[in-house]
Amino acid sequence: MTYCVGLSLDKGLVLMSDTRTNSGVDNISVFRKMYHWSVPGERIITLMTAGNLATTQAVISQLEERSKAPEDRQNSLLELPSMYRVAVEVGRLLRATVRETQTENGQAGQGRFTASMILAGQIKGMKPRLFMIYPEGNFIEASLDTPFFQIGETKYGRPILIRAYDPEMSFEEAVKLLMVSFDSTLKANLSVGLPLDLMVIEEDMFEPKYIRRIEYGDPYFETVSSGWGDALKSAFQALPDFSFSQSDK
Repeated sequence: MTYCVGLSLDKGLVLMSDTRTNSGVDNISVFRKMYHWSVPGERIITLMTAGNLATTQAVISQLEERSKAPEDRQNSLLELPSMYRVAVEVGRLLRATVRETQTENGQAGQGRFTASMILAGQIKGMKPRLFMIYPEGNFIEASLDTPFFQIGETKYGRPILIRAYDPEMSFEEAVKLLMVSFDSTLKANLSVGLPLDLMVIEEDMFEPKYIRRIEYGDPYFETVSSGWGDALKSAFQALPDFSFSQSDK
């Protein structure tokens, strides 16, 4: 499985993904799930993927080829005129790839080859935008009511995002928030694991403001992990104890 999160802030976008993929408890590998393309001064586009690895790799490979082949530039991420058009094209490719894979493997394989994606980026003259793309090829865009997207193992890391997210928060605070969200997910689900890939996209910069792989033993991640655990214990202990002698009301 996997876990990916994209946050939309007033200042830009913050993205994080894990790198674990597994086919059973004894077949665990590391695969990158975050990809980006950029034209300095003009655009930056990032994709994060979850689901069947062969399906997502097929989509990424097609996008990579289009960015290099002149005859396909009309549908290249480097040429499309808006992030909306990018979302349409990525959704079309994802839908076609899922259908092709299911057809090749028969109806019995349906559901095993699905995938979803988070698309983030900015094209010059427009605001940064964040989308979640479903296996069917349709998508939704982040808004004031839905300012972040998760794909993969979403339930464990969601509560802290809902409670602590603020669109006005700094990039540093947003990274800390994602660290806590991922730590909670790692603690609860073995199918999500380090290393983690992190990218910060600042509005009108058109290249990553910050990009980093967080490896096992990363000092900051370990500090956040242990500090969050201690803080939860302290908060729990500070709550009033339940009393069995308390009368029902």
